[in-house]
Amino acid sequence: MIRTNEETRSRKNARRTRLSLLDRVISLISASAALRRAIHLNKQSRSGQAFTLYGRAANAGIAEAEYRIGRCYLEGSGVPVSLAETVRWLTRAAAQDHVEAQWLLAALYINGSGISRNQQQAIAGEFSVTSLFSGEMALEPDFAAAEKWARRAAEHGSADGQAVLAYLLTCGPKSMRNLEDAHRWYQRAAEAGCPQGALGYAQSLARSAKDEEAQRKVVEHLRLAAQAGLSPAIFLLGVMTERGIGTERDPVAAAELYRRAAAMGNRSGQASWGRALMSGLGIEANPAEGESWLRRAALAGDPNAAALVGDIYAKGGSLPPNYAEAAIWFRRAATAGHYTAARALGLLYLTGAGVVRDPKEAANWLRIAADAGDPQARIDLASLLLRGAADGQVEDLTKARHWLEQAAAAGKLAAAFNYGLCLAEGAGVERDERQAAHYLRLAADGIADAQYWYGRMLVDGRGVEANADAGRAWIARAAAVGIADAEAALAEMMVNGRGGPRDFVAAAALFEKAAGKGHVGAMFALGMLSDRGHGVPTDRAVAQHWFRTAADRGHAEAQKMLGRYLARGLGNERDPQAARLWPGRAAAQGGLEAEFDLASIRPVPPTQPCPRTSHAAHPANSWCNRNFDGHASYPR
Repeated sequence: MIRTNEETRSRKNARRTRLSLLDRVISLISASAALRRAIHLNKQSRSGQAFTLYGRAANAGIAEAEYRIGRCYLEGSGVPVSLAETVRWLTRAAAQDHVEAQWLLAALYINGSGISRNQQQAIAGEFSVTSLFSGEMALEPDFAAAEKWARRAAEHGSADGQAVLAYLLTCGPKSMRNLEDAHRWYQRAAEAGCPQGALGYAQSLARSAKDEEAQRKVVEHLRLAAQAGLSPAIFLLGVMTERGIGTERDPVAAAELYRRAAAMGNRSGQASWGRALMSGLGIEANPAEGESWLRRAALAGDPNAAALVGDIYAKGGSLPPNYAEAAIWFRRAATAGHYTAARALGLLYLTGAGVVRDPKEAANWLRIAADAGDPQARIDLASLLLRGAADGQVEDLTKARHWLEQAAAAGKLAAAFNYGLCLAEGAGVERDERQAAHYLRLAADGIADAQYWYGRMLVDGRGVEANADAGRAWIARAAAVGIADAEAALAEMMVNGRGGPRDFVAAAALFEKAAGKGHVGAMFALGMLSDRGHGVPTDRAVAQHWFRTAADRGHAEAQKMLGRYLARGLGNERDPQAARLWPGRAAAQGGLEAEFDLASIRPVPPTQPCPRTSHAAHPANSWCNRNFDGHASYPR
């Protein structure tokens, strides 16, 4: 027999009417019957009708109905989400010793009740005790109320309540913490089969697990929690498996555990899964996908992931480094308490890489890392403060000296180098050239800059007996690895014949290397060599080029020489106006000879031939003795 659509609809409506009437009759006969009927309807996903019957039973004072009303408001089942109503109804049920209402109410108080609509929806869709251990909800808590209801549930034998109470005793306010009691409650919850209890018990055991048996017990309980689908347990099991603690080391299994935790939204799992993909840990390397997971973890608030993303941009890899992007991620990590990232950010501000150079800001970030115990940050900060590059109070300077001296005495080469420089220059400490030479010598065994500085100390006889031969050898070692100051200093010694033979050709080559790295003194020296032709062809056009290059960078001697060249047309270019400009700039830096040059320059008629000065009368005759007498002649 074929029914029409109209007949089918009519039959359904009649059935609904009969069921609705039945529900009303049941609710009138017995509140408990109404509760049973509501539970049945809820299983059939008829949440609206179920809620109505829950309400009638709850109004009759049945605790189970009050609890279920609270859950409806929490989950948005048959009624809009309302955290206020959730708390009201759960409190009514909890007051009648309904243990599920008690532990759930405690969990809500841990996370707080004054939350936004979006947060309410998030709780309604995802809430479970698991969230207590995920660290991913940041709401205003009420620990006193939470402890009250959790303890009542725990004492009534609720495993979930025991797990919540243990969590409070572990992670609540300091005045509430009691790790021994927490351990016992976690154990009871775990033995009752509560996955959250198993997770908490594993974490509690891990604090004191020193032998293999204890470590295996930790892994055993993590597995129980992981089998229940708790993402933090899955992640921690991955950590234990990767490191081979309490179980056999298995990178492949660890990677799979990280992947599972990451897919569930666990940010620590995302960070570890991204790291595994980046390095090929237990899985084929996939840097692009790895970086994507690290970014997800970083944006979710994982500081380690943010620091790793910063490292990726700072190092560059197949692409040039992007320090501006690195600074963004280092800042995110440092703000979240990652002190290594704070140090990295401080160094970016110190060097001006990716950010505006700011020694004070550099000191702020380095101080954060130093206060957290980062030894290298302490060395960097101490060096910065003692050199006066950032504001430091007296106590900061005292601490800085202590850090450097302590690290230097412990054999830290970078600290020995920086402390040696401070002693040599009297930067933030009393000048002590003997101690400076001592620390620079220690650092010279592994730091090229220290080799250069120790070589200078030997050449000048500062803090040690003068020994130009040995000094030249140390400076040569630093020059061999490309230290521009050392290249210029060694070239100078080759010109003057200090500590070894003269070699103008080799000196010119070293000056060119240093000049290519921006060493202004080397640029000026190349101009002087080309001007005089010591071992290289005399070429005043080339000389003028180098004088101009150095003069543009503020070298006073180069400015003076460029003025003379332009005044006399020595480089086949005469410019009386510019000839007065350059000595003026040199004189502004305190050059008396430049002032004399400036006063002696007179306008030259355009038709007047360029004067030719004899070699003997050239003002740069004594350049070798005057300008290659020491490193200080060629500041960078």
